[in-house]
Amino acid sequence: MLEIFATALVTFFVAIDPPGVAPIFASLTSGTPKAHQRAMAYKSVAIAAGVLLGFALVGGWLLDAMHISLDAFRIAGGVLLFVIALEMIFEKRTERREERAEKLHEEQEAHPGTHEDVSVFPLAIPMLAGPGSIASIMLFMSEADNLFHKGIILGGVAINLLICLVLFLLIGPVMRFIGDSMAAMITRILGVILAALAAQFIIDGIEATFITSITEAIQSATPAAP
Repeated sequence: MLEIFATALVTFFVAIDPPGVAPIFASLTSGTPKAHQRAMAYKSVAIAAGVLLGFALVGGWLLDAMHISLDAFRIAGGVLLFVIALEMIFEKRTERREERAEKLHEEQEAHPGTHEDVSVFPLAIPMLAGPGSIASIMLFMSEADNLFHKGIILGGVAINLLICLVLFLLIGPVMRFIGDSMAAMITRILGVILAALAAQFIIDGIEATFITSITEAIQSATPAAP
């Protein structure tokens, strides 16, 4: 139980990347009233939680409906997470987020007095509930043995979203404490961890597929009992 919780907690911390999202939130909401910043913080986290919960509940049904095996999803999810990890290590993910933030900031400057609603896009989707976190929650929920284990996984997601909410609400002191250099360093370290986790998903998927193929070959070669 503790191992499942720790794995889920670390995985979603890496996939959501709260230290990397916090500076983007600061940029997107800079120059806006505190009330607007609080509204964006609560709304973005609530929407991201709803999206991830939705994929957690219907992810298994979706895989079955599309006739996708769990092993195939392990491999595909591992490849996807590995690509995201490379982007984190080489700061491509951060650059893309900053480009979105800069574009929205320019739109706000072009229309002074109005405050863009950034809670849905890009904060909730794809920064909080992005491809990495969606693939992770579908993978973990499909591997959960019972409702208790699923509850533990959802608890790991909830804690990470609460971390994001706290960082958003305290964005001023947080940015003074973290700074851009510290945030970039943390993101790169998390990228290395995510790359290792993605490699493990791929290895597990290939290994399970290989074992399943051998088992089916042995069963088909074994003559039926008279």
